[in-house]
Amino acid sequence: MKYQGMSFKAMDFKAMWAVAMKDMKAIGSNIQIWLPMLLLPIILAVVLPGVLIFGVRISGLQGIGNLDQIGRMLDSLPPGALRNEILTWREPLPQMVYFVVNYFFAPFFLIIPLMVASVISANSFAGEKEQQTLESLLFAPIDILSLFAGKLLASFLPAMAVALLCFVLYGVVVNISAFPLFHRLIFPAPNWWFLILWVIPFLSLLATFVNVFISAKVKGFQEAYQLSGLIILPVLALLFSQMAGVLFLDAMVLFWIGTILLLIDGILIKRIEHHLDRNKLFESQVG
Repeated sequence: MKYQGMSFKAMDFKAMWAVAMKDMKAIGSNIQIWLPMLLLPIILAVVLPGVLIFGVRISGLQGIGNLDQIGRMLDSLPPGALRNEILTWREPLPQMVYFVVNYFFAPFFLIIPLMVASVISANSFAGEKEQQTLESLLFAPIDILSLFAGKLLASFLPAMAVALLCFVLYGVVVNISAFPLFHRLIFPAPNWWFLILWVIPFLSLLATFVNVFISAKVKGFQEAYQLSGLIILPVLALLFSQMAGVLFLDAMVLFWIGTILLLIDGILIKRIEHHLDRNKLFESQVG
């Protein structure tokens, strides 16, 4: 696969890493970027499950908000491994808690890497344009593929790091706060391993890929960030599908979601070389 004499094998990995490190250091030194970016994930991973489980321990089932909706979701579980797993807990209270922490919260963890990747990748090229630094970057001795890959890494690695951090924090909070109810560790259920190790990496790569490409095409960060928000719509569809009892994110569903994302990522990687143009990037800087 070649484009203007370049190929993925000829990429300058040292230069690619230098671009990624430059962008990640810029993010780390700007509290206005990374603090809001971490705030929502921490709320989802620590505050909400902690409040939920402690509320249940104090006030019983009434400690779970939207109890009727969750009850309908449990009733609509199809026969199979997921239903059998939930019904191993014979009392309604542990059934509800187990379902909420292992299944109801799962789609929210898809939002975390999307949000982080969107904020960073939307700023990748668009931020360079606003700061009038893209011109010098384009004249640097680095091929366009290595430059693009460096921008991808600068968004993908923080998105994965935040997702893994939230997974660990969520597990600690859930297992500690729920132990008095179950007298054993209840997290993670098998579906979470597919979510964290199979779905989220390919979803993060897809979000980063699309957002960096958008950032290279538009004139500023706000425009790139607004367009990047569109990629969250399929995740919201999954969330509402599970809440409506139409689709449950068990291990098999997550396996197929991850496989589809892998195929999409592969297609994008295969085609991206034909859409990268240093001259057009330069024109967008001076235009």
